[in-house]
Amino acid sequence: MAEELGAQERLDKIVGQIASNMVAEVCSVYVLRADGVLELYATEGLNPAAVHHAGLKVGHGLVGTIAATAAPLNLDDARSHEAFAYLPETGEESFNSFLGVPILRAGRALGVLVVQNEAKRLYREDEVEALETIAMVIAELIAAGELEGLAQRDGELDLRRSTKLSGTALADGLGLGHVVLHEPRVEVENLFNEDAEAEVRRLHASLGSLRASIDNMLDRGDVPQHGETREVLEAYRMFAHDRGWVRRMEEAVLNGLTAEAAVEKVQSDSRARMMRITDPYLRERLHDLDDLAYRLLRELVGKPFGLLDDDTPDAVVVARSMGAAELLDYDRRKLRGLVLEEGGPTSHVVIVARALGIPVVGEIASAVAQAENGDDIILDGQEGEVYIRPTPDIRDAYTDKIAFRAKQQKQFDELRNEPSESPDGVEVELLMNAGLVVDLPQLDQSGAAGIGLFRTELQFMIASKFPRPGEQEALYVQVLDEAGDKPVTFRTLDVGGDKVLPYLRTVPEENPALGWRAVRLALDRPGLLRSQLRALLKAAAGRTLRLMLPMITEAREISRARAILDHEIELLTGFGHEMPSRILLGAMIEVPSILWQLDEFMELIDFASVGSNDLFQFVMASDRGNSQIADRFDAMSRPFMRVLRTIRRKADQHGKPLTLCGELAGRPLEAMGLIGIGFRSISMSPAAIGPVKSMVRSLDVGKLTNALDPLIDEPSGAQTLREFLNDFAAANRIAY
Repeated sequence: MAEELGAQERLDKIVGQIASNMVAEVCSVYVLRADGVLELYATEGLNPAAVHHAGLKVGHGLVGTIAATAAPLNLDDARSHEAFAYLPETGEESFNSFLGVPILRAGRALGVLVVQNEAKRLYREDEVEALETIAMVIAELIAAGELEGLAQRDGELDLRRSTKLSGTALADGLGLGHVVLHEPRVEVENLFNEDAEAEVRRLHASLGSLRASIDNMLDRGDVPQHGETREVLEAYRMFAHDRGWVRRMEEAVLNGLTAEAAVEKVQSDSRARMMRITDPYLRERLHDLDDLAYRLLRELVGKPFGLLDDDTPDAVVVARSMGAAELLDYDRRKLRGLVLEEGGPTSHVVIVARALGIPVVGEIASAVAQAENGDDIILDGQEGEVYIRPTPDIRDAYTDKIAFRAKQQKQFDELRNEPSESPDGVEVELLMNAGLVVDLPQLDQSGAAGIGLFRTELQFMIASKFPRPGEQEALYVQVLDEAGDKPVTFRTLDVGGDKVLPYLRTVPEENPALGWRAVRLALDRPGLLRSQLRALLKAAAGRTLRLMLPMITEAREISRARAILDHEIELLTGFGHEMPSRILLGAMIEVPSILWQLDEFMELIDFASVGSNDLFQFVMASDRGNSQIADRFDAMSRPFMRVLRTIRRKADQHGKPLTLCGELAGRPLEAMGLIGIGFRSISMSPAAIGPVKSMVRSLDVGKLTNALDPLIDEPSGAQTLREFLNDFAAANRIAY
């Protein structure tokens, strides 16, 4: 490795040395090109003319299988393996034994190192380990760029290969920039102390600095003074003052460890215990505790935390997980996005990111391993996609997309105070979905006519214990105050299924989506529903209160819930509390059984809302989280559109207001279809209000309805409803 050699000569010497030392007839190195081909770069024992000409696609043949799985293969009869593929140009037909290991760097396969023998035998474990060690050295050769220019057809090596990763969109927005790996870990070198008292003093001094830094964070101007973001950071400060945590570290120091080693030991112990717990709330606490421990370690060693270099103006932070406070250490002016391997919509760091307007994509496995500091990266917080080292055409496409979106956003901003009315005089009420205080400013920013769905369960999901009635009431008062004279529809607690409350005892369910959740849980545990209804009634004193029940399966569930509501009204009135000036009780249509109870259902409610996500999933028996069938069924198909039209006609027949809330409402083409079958109120994400309003203001609703209605009744033919809507929009110059 130290010799002054060219890249090809160095590789040739390496494979010769390996073959000699391992007594192998063949040693070969395959390097992964950007086009997904594993090109033979050097060999001892195969036909030398095949170098830079022979190759295998990833996943094809033994070598391709190793690259695809990033795992070694040790075979005594290679040709009997199901993945074996013969390359005649290499002359390898006489070799039976095969050992191949992936050439890995940062968890990514850059190539494959192979040895072969004529005799049939399995290679020993120490031989496998030796080959894996050498593969690490070759990986550094590739990473250092020594092999650039050797590839057949000047193919770029895999180190710079563009990679697309798919996850979950957690905060809307687009981010272009460069990777900044979030690596808070500090290596502790000195483990044992010589002066325990001095180490305790060091520990307390660093704890003081840590607490002061958290106080400064809370005093920053970009941190809201109220709401979830503030509560998250206040809880974080409470952790930093926890006496139990401090006492365990003090005991470790007094037992002979340095302050740094004590911090790491206590955190390792805590992590080991908490990793055995499946509770989502405690997993979120683990991120906060990790953050505090890492932050304290950096205070002890005097190493700055979370700073961005002056030459990194466009940073996209990539992390396995992150505590909420860690995000605030980064310079907001330079931060363009956040990519998380873990984390969901109610993760504390996501709540803070949304409050700061930072796009986030989460649940991306191996994101840290796939990226390196300084890599170009594109984050799409709309689609939940991340491109690492994007190709020029992808970068150009997203640059144009950002420019176009900025131009569109300016146009949407200009429409904010304009009516959502079609040219032929049809008004369409555009409402927004919300669930946290950080969502409320978007009510005015988006121009929404109100909140069509306030998901009350989010407050419960981010809390460590059941929110007290006073805490619930304070949130609902804030929501109503922010909304002013705009309507707000509060959906009662919709938990269970995939929405787990850490403090609510449940039993394992084989199919939680169809199990003990939503109104079923609320009616079985009426104390939960009573507490929430009481808080809502008190918060809406003197105002209109719109309540909506989720996942109604039988009409009688509405009667049972109304009886609980009437009891709470009577109780609060008896204690002299002012009641809402008007109380409207609605319910969601998202279970197919309601389709055969629509008359009875409509008689029991004041308004209805279609939950299109669940209703479509249940009607079509299509798990929306299953990638195998995600594109198989279309919500604009005739069967589902007939279902929606039936619901709308029944609502009109009974004179009951009807809204649709779900993903359908937020996409202009689908929203156009909903308006075409008679929906006049739809609720969506705040970001979708502008695009849908632009569509409405260019749509002749009467013309669309006259064309669409008979088409829905036709048998499925050559043209789908989606194709019709696309053609109609294009022919009539509708913005969508």
